[in-house]
Amino acid sequence: MIIKKLIEKIEGEAELDFSFENGRIDDVKINFGFYRGIEDILVGKAPRDALVITSRVCGICNHAHLITAVRAIEDGYRSAGVEVNVTKKANDIREFTLACELIQNHVKWFYLNILPTLEKLVDAPSEENYALKASYLSNTITKALAIFAGQWPHSSYAVPGGVTCDPTYVDVLQAQTLVDENILFFEKIMTGLKLEEYFTLESCSSLRKVKGDFGKALQLMGKNGMAEQGQSHDRFIVFGESLFWKTGKALPTQISTVNPKFVTETSQVGTKVKAVAYKKRLYEVGSLSRGMVNREPIVKNLHKRYKDSLLTRVFARVHEIALLLEHSKKLLQNLDLNEASCTLDASLLLDEFEGIGVVEAARGSLIHKVKVKKGVIEKYEIIVPTQWNLSHGDEKEKGIAIKAMVGSKSIEEASFIFRTFDVCSVCTTK
Repeated sequence: MIIKKLIEKIEGEAELDFSFENGRIDDVKINFGFYRGIEDILVGKAPRDALVITSRVCGICNHAHLITAVRAIEDGYRSAGVEVNVTKKANDIREFTLACELIQNHVKWFYLNILPTLEKLVDAPSEENYALKASYLSNTITKALAIFAGQWPHSSYAVPGGVTCDPTYVDVLQAQTLVDENILFFEKIMTGLKLEEYFTLESCSSLRKVKGDFGKALQLMGKNGMAEQGQSHDRFIVFGESLFWKTGKALPTQISTVNPKFVTETSQVGTKVKAVAYKKRLYEVGSLSRGMVNREPIVKNLHKRYKDSLLTRVFARVHEIALLLEHSKKLLQNLDLNEASCTLDASLLLDEFEGIGVVEAARGSLIHKVKVKKGVIEKYEIIVPTQWNLSHGDEKEKGIAIKAMVGSKSIEEASFIFRTFDVCSVCTTK
């Protein structure tokens, strides 16, 4: 028996075809029926047009696309022999704004998607206004982002060689105040723990100390036998290097290096979305992958007990909010306003180059590849996180999210597992 279900409350639309055998899901087909053609639109355009066009691939991760496009052009310039030295100031501002975007992504995913869907699934409704909480926290951190980026969404302040903003001490103080507001919310509303106390959590048993909305979600999953559900292939990969994350691929007991040049796309039957693999193997991307590759102690401890389950996946992403808030505060404290914002002459244009840009977006590794000839883009390739997690797989093994859903007792249970990957069909149907 096959049952079709349109998944709502995600970015864009996705249709899932569930196959059942002996009362459990034994296969899933993930269908994205639209094609937007952003990559085709970029062909024939000037390279820097990508800074404006790619940031409009998505209204949620637009900043990640902007930074990735900038890095692709900078990489291309370097490969063509141009010296591109981005100052620490410019790098720190880029990292700060990107961290802000990830925080607001994580918060909206948790409050608008995970928590209300979980309560409905386990029949534990509440009168909480989760939309108001999501709006407050995401709006507050986005204001901090906009101090440097000028606006959000669809900012274009990052350019090859640096950034266009030149913040003052007053700007930094305003941003610090907004970050502190977010930290206070995380402490009082989300966890019931001071940030310093939260970071002392090291074992699964210590998670009982977590209160607030995050504690509620952990308890609901634990009490309803969901801690080990949603396990997949237990393989993780991270391509976007920064001051905060390392790159690499992780198996349960081994971490090794990666190179985005070995990332390949393949067409899939029944969907407009291409699958992505690294050296012909499927890997999960996202917060759990970053936690595993970077050996985050509490994530590793949780994974040791529950593997790559939906509980571990949800925990890793909310945990990353705390990590990013602390990282953001340090970036502002150490920001050197005396350095140059941009070191590359805007009039410097190259007729021919190829480059790769990579950033860790909220849902995982985002890759842009650009090839320029005769001063215009000949080919532009965008590989987004959802492509990694929602591959159909092949005759040897099922895709990451599909593997996680197989064995579920109901469509509702499988759909919740699907949401833990935070699907974005808008980016995926690029």
